[in-house]
Amino acid sequence: MLNRRHIRIKVLQILFAYYSDEKPDAAVYERMLFESVNKFRDLYISLILLLGEMQALAIDKIEAGMNKRLPSHEDLHPNTKFVTNALLRIIVNSKTLQKSAGEIQIRWRDNKDLLKSMFKTLTESDEYKEYMASAERGFDHDREHLLRFFRRQLINNELMHDHLEELGIFWNDDLDLASSMVLRTLKAVKEGDDDVELLPLWKEDDDEEAFCRDLFRKTLALGADHEKLVAANTPNWDADRIALMDMIILKMALAEVQTFESVPVKVTMNEYIELSKYYSTPKSAMFVNGLLDQLFPKLQAEGKIHKVGRGLIE
Repeated sequence: MLNRRHIRIKVLQILFAYYSDEKPDAAVYERMLFESVNKFRDLYISLILLLGEMQALAIDKIEAGMNKRLPSHEDLHPNTKFVTNALLRIIVNSKTLQKSAGEIQIRWRDNKDLLKSMFKTLTESDEYKEYMASAERGFDHDREHLLRFFRRQLINNELMHDHLEELGIFWNDDLDLASSMVLRTLKAVKEGDDDVELLPLWKEDDDEEAFCRDLFRKTLALGADHEKLVAANTPNWDADRIALMDMIILKMALAEVQTFESVPVKVTMNEYIELSKYYSTPKSAMFVNGLLDQLFPKLQAEGKIHKVGRGLIE
């Protein structure tokens, strides 16, 4: 499920596109924001399905060997440990995943060369060879190794990263969180299960969807005022010289600290400093840190920051 840091990243990405547009339409970009969120779900599901694609290629390899004109002993007596992996079989037979496969945009089979390359990398890895050579059996053994293949071989594949970047500029940013959700999902599968239960996109006990929507809307609504506030507190800087990404990060931080009463001031400060480190220039973190450190106390003194609960302001 999406966490608030990732929600902030999603909003930041869409706002950057919005402010880069000569004639932006807020409603259009809000739709784009939630389309981006839905694409994250596509990635999460497609990564689970990728394991099934590896099984399909393993089956194809076994069948090709048995259908040779002069098959070897190994061809006629193949090692089927991977294709019969207990967790992998649950994934492949999951009705939930089969239904979801028809609803998502990422279709691995549209790029057969990528799949073959990933399968080759997997089967040539030491982890795979050790697993296939081991006489140990059992659900826990199968799951441990399948998750290891996923972590070490599949999600770190550079060709897959390139493919995702071609499909959408934001999907590589989503990969770490989507991968962690896949691992949580598969760790929750138990021996004897006949389906895979997918994680919800939004947390059930927190209104994260509203946080996403309101952060986007409030940043835009208060944007002009906050740009003037930034300009007034950077007398040695022309506003046009402030990097667009830095300005958006500042606008988001200022909007968040005044909008969400349950988010501690320190959390907002730290989150946007971290965003500036990753998404802006090398000097941005110091600039964002210094400016927010000036502006938050001023907003507090003016009564524009209201927090509910002890310790949320300090």
